[in-house]
Amino acid sequence: MKWLNKLERKFGKYAIPNLMFYVVILYIVGFIFSLIAPGFYYSFLSLDISAVLQGQIWRLVTFIIQPPATSPWFVVFTLYLYYMIGRQLELVWGSFRFNFYYFMGVFFHIVGGILAYALFKVSLPMGTYYLNLSLFFAYAAIYPNQQFYLMGLIPIKVKWLAWIDAAYFGYTILQAFLPLKEGMPAIYGVIFKASALEAFVSILNFLVFFLMTRNMRRFSPKEIKRKQTYRKEVQQGRQEAQYANGAKHRCHVCGRTELDDENLEFRYCSKCNGNYEYCQDHLFTHEHVK
Repeated sequence: MKWLNKLERKFGKYAIPNLMFYVVILYIVGFIFSLIAPGFYYSFLSLDISAVLQGQIWRLVTFIIQPPATSPWFVVFTLYLYYMIGRQLELVWGSFRFNFYYFMGVFFHIVGGILAYALFKVSLPMGTYYLNLSLFFAYAAIYPNQQFYLMGLIPIKVKWLAWIDAAYFGYTILQAFLPLKEGMPAIYGVIFKASALEAFVSILNFLVFFLMTRNMRRFSPKEIKRKQTYRKEVQQGRQEAQYANGAKHRCHVCGRTELDDENLEFRYCSKCNGNYEYCQDHLFTHEHVK
């Protein structure tokens, strides 16, 4: 989409690189709060619109630190999964587009909280559960055949997990229109409607972003690999031309020569089978040629 490209050219320099790393740090902070002060998050940090209207505007930002779980082991696993998904999306889209997607999801959550309060007169504390699922949907759209291993044993493709999540989203939304079970307090109907709105804005985040970037073929794994191979070949060609133009040393891993940086130091590796030269950054980290 042209206007998104224009935004990226104009504001791309302000994008936060490796954003998911900082998000995970915030989740860890939220988890620590849940251990030392279990009620602190919902009392002072959650997205409670009624409290925001009373002046606690920091809740519009602090709600994103809600940890994904309360079990330490499950938190470690979940945060690793979220970080992996977020980093992969950033590598595919670039920092600006990933920032745009994530913060658009945050914005939609805030709008959803405001609408829930305006329509149903209930201030439902909104967390990051659905926001993280919208990241998962984006990952599944790009890598549908990527396999995860449930419980470390059962292989399952990401696209099937995404369909399961979609069914859960659909049920959450549908539940808002179903009659309450006999004897269930009326307040549950309001809560179901507010929860449906929360699920809907997360789906909306996913749909809006992918409609804005209709040409998603260029983000497919095959296309990404093709571009990476092309860039690598172009860079290698430039480096070979530079090597032919008077360079005496060249790193076997990165291809840099002393013409790239006069401060680079080069050494031969005695463990490699052949005369392979490496720069100071790869002398001790390269894979030995046998």
